[in-house]
Amino acid sequence: MTQTEAPTDPLKYLPKALRDAGFLGDIDRDSALRAAMSTDNSVYRIPPDLVLAPRDAADVVRLMGVLEQPAFARVPVTARGGGTGTNGQSLNHGVILDMRRYMHRLIAVAPDASWAEVEPGMVLDDLNDQLRPHGVFFAPETSTSTRCTIGGMVSTDASGKGSRVYGKTSDNLVGVEIARGAGRLASWQEPPAWAKPMLAEAERAARAGRAAFVAQTPRLNRRFTGYDLDRACADETTFDWARLLPGSEGTLGPLTAIRVKLRPLPAAKRLIVAGFASFRDALASATPLMLDNPTAIEVMDERVQALAASAGLLSGLPEPLRPSGDQPIAYSFIEVAGEADEVDARVTACLARLDTLPGLITQYVAQGAEEIKTLWAIRSAGVGLLGKVEGRARPVAFVEDCVVPPEELPAFLDSFLEILTRHGLSFGIYGHVDVGCLHIRPALDIDSTAGRETLKQVSDEIFALVSRHGGIFWGEHGKGVRGAYLRDWIGTEAYAALQGVKASFDPEERFNPGKLVSNRDAIMGIATTPFRPFNSPAGDALEKAFRCNGNAQCLSYAAATPMCPSFKATGDLRHSPKGRADALRAWAEGRRTGQPTVAEDDLRGILDTCLGCKACASTCPVQVDIPAMRAAFLADYHSRHARPLEDRLSLWAERLSPLALRLTPLIRPLWPMARRLAERLLALKDLPDLAAPLPRAQRLRVAELPARSFPANTVIVVMDWFSALFDGETQRDVLRGLSALGFHPLMLEMRPSGKLARDLGDTAQADRMARALIEALQAATAKGLPLVGLDPALVMALRQDYPKSGHPAPEVLLPQEFLSRALRAGHQMPKGKGGPVTLMTHCTESTGAPKARSDWAEVFSALGLKVSTPATGCCGMAGMFGHKARHQKTSRRLFDLSWQTPTAAAPDLAVTGFSCRCQTERLSEVKSRHPLGLIADRLG
Repeated sequence: MTQTEAPTDPLKYLPKALRDAGFLGDIDRDSALRAAMSTDNSVYRIPPDLVLAPRDAADVVRLMGVLEQPAFARVPVTARGGGTGTNGQSLNHGVILDMRRYMHRLIAVAPDASWAEVEPGMVLDDLNDQLRPHGVFFAPETSTSTRCTIGGMVSTDASGKGSRVYGKTSDNLVGVEIARGAGRLASWQEPPAWAKPMLAEAERAARAGRAAFVAQTPRLNRRFTGYDLDRACADETTFDWARLLPGSEGTLGPLTAIRVKLRPLPAAKRLIVAGFASFRDALASATPLMLDNPTAIEVMDERVQALAASAGLLSGLPEPLRPSGDQPIAYSFIEVAGEADEVDARVTACLARLDTLPGLITQYVAQGAEEIKTLWAIRSAGVGLLGKVEGRARPVAFVEDCVVPPEELPAFLDSFLEILTRHGLSFGIYGHVDVGCLHIRPALDIDSTAGRETLKQVSDEIFALVSRHGGIFWGEHGKGVRGAYLRDWIGTEAYAALQGVKASFDPEERFNPGKLVSNRDAIMGIATTPFRPFNSPAGDALEKAFRCNGNAQCLSYAAATPMCPSFKATGDLRHSPKGRADALRAWAEGRRTGQPTVAEDDLRGILDTCLGCKACASTCPVQVDIPAMRAAFLADYHSRHARPLEDRLSLWAERLSPLALRLTPLIRPLWPMARRLAERLLALKDLPDLAAPLPRAQRLRVAELPARSFPANTVIVVMDWFSALFDGETQRDVLRGLSALGFHPLMLEMRPSGKLARDLGDTAQADRMARALIEALQAATAKGLPLVGLDPALVMALRQDYPKSGHPAPEVLLPQEFLSRALRAGHQMPKGKGGPVTLMTHCTESTGAPKARSDWAEVFSALGLKVSTPATGCCGMAGMFGHKARHQKTSRRLFDLSWQTPTAAAPDLAVTGFSCRCQTERLSEVKSRHPLGLIADRLG
């Protein structure tokens, strides 16, 4: 095919053309990835045809050079950042450019630290973490700062907390760079010859429509942007074309670099959290509190507070802020930042003013950075929690960022709520009252015709209401599909100027087509754009896949945040809980309709990379439990297809582990040879040594329990099959440690939990093993004996997986929970000796038991020992995952991300999980022990 030929399916030939042109990035038509890229945090779904992940700006120029060939000139191209848009901003057909996967570097910081240059895929929190040593920060804040990208922030002109003082992204922008096939165009450099005609045409259109644009746009803090003709033509001689890009949502072409303005970090920061009797009282407090010049005032209504309470988030609040019983509370978050003396004076004035306000129940001042961060995280979690509402109707983001003059807010809110009440809609409210922006998300059943009709009716009514109050319909989260209202809002004359700008930058209408501005009347409609399915059939094991709303907390960049390890290792959306949920949902639809859109092999591929850490089951706001849904998929799949040898042997190993344990004395001499054979046959690496059995006196048979009597302080230790067969050192360490602390520990006869069988979808075998283990645990609890789990993975399986599968188990504690409870009951701990200890917890333990690290700190403190408990993500082992040859790159990458540094620096290393200890031993030169082993040593 030559460049002048027009293929009937240009996308079929595009991958080869890209490779021939030297494109270095990833080229994917994988159906699971396309499913993952078809949604964001909105109600819409548009599957792309091809996903490209460029390596750098030069790669974007290469791909644009190919796409500008006549054969590909009409292929749509849409850049995507973090995919956190609430209105389908980066959803489209054709080609999606995944800018986050590779283009996430900090390119440069100015010598005076006044600006930084970044690639568009860089995450906001990552940027500010790297800027902190320079004493500066990029000021715009969003609740999605752990995963939203700077490119996405520019494209939507994002803002959030603190915008009254710091402004929106566009107020903190120095310039942008865009790419075309001829090269790159940066606003901080002289335009190349190829770009000058394009810019001249854009300037003519912008100047012609500027007056009409200014006349139609309110002068608000949350100013209107996207083709900002006002600031682009601020004077008669200068054309600042970069001002057209913020808020343009990729409709003018892909960004390749961004220069952002930096500000000095505030010397001091305080956060006041005030609890009010009602949301009305919290809302009314904003106007008087503004007299004390806070950096931000945010509110959270009673419904969001109740959701936070049910999710356990309010346990992180200081005692004075916690609700009493079922008392509803609306919270106001008031941040004050600046020089220390000035901040203290403003906080004192603010507290005094709060005391005079009606409805005040309580107030609290957070001082330290960590406490402030924790409290803000509770407020930020509100958006995700709204998606956890049960029932077919759930809160939807479609009218949730309207902004009006702050003095108009009470009247606007009254009319807004009257519209929702008239339509019979429930809702939750939070937002930024200091700038007149409330996030109100009505609950709709998007699967129903009535729900979609209501979405359109309410949108129309709220759009008209905002206009009457002199506001802006799109105050914070961009326009996306809601850009359908732009022509009516901006007026015919100004819209014609926007069309002229669009024509100059995008004559083929190929950049994110159908959004904001079109010269072909092809704008997407809020009720006609395809919707994603909201609900699964009753009782469907994949229900949580349908409830995933795209909030995307699982895409956090932070290495020490456990969710999600496979995404952190790859940067590939399909290898995340969100991506897997999208693919599972599409697969389930295809099974029901007979029209598959996701190939089973593609789906199996992305499920295979899940480490099964279960962080998504506890950390995700709607608890999208990917390992549980993987098990459901595998049960269905293997009802139609034979299991691979690797799975069959693993299932046999778990099922027959009690027999193997009894035969250990006979098997151990043969194990080195058997291990080499197993590793070669099953493509495994670094299998551990077989353990020597415990002395008989330290073991307890289940059959002995009914008739045996036990001394005071007896504690029963429960172990899983893998620890029983391979972790003899920890068995002895735990028994030694508990004995040294004054307890009488016994190791209960091992019965496999069935965790592996359940993970692989062998439900019948898992249920049989679960019943047998519960029988053993109940026999111990019938004697009034406490149960402690040897390995965190077993304890979390009993807490998380057993109840979901209809097998509630007796309480089994983590060692630190047992010891912390004993301390509170008055148990006296001896004092230990020795230097500091670094203690690292299993990732499943960290997410499933949030106090895991602090409980260990309490225990070590009681022993007089110094301990640090650094936050870490997944170590990369995760049971058998890290032993599989095909996962070695991912496993090593995860260890390097958050375990390598604290492991290497540890003076004495304690690690709670067996798989984590295996990983540290094989990937570093540091020997780790179970915490109770080190405690036993320190107590002599």
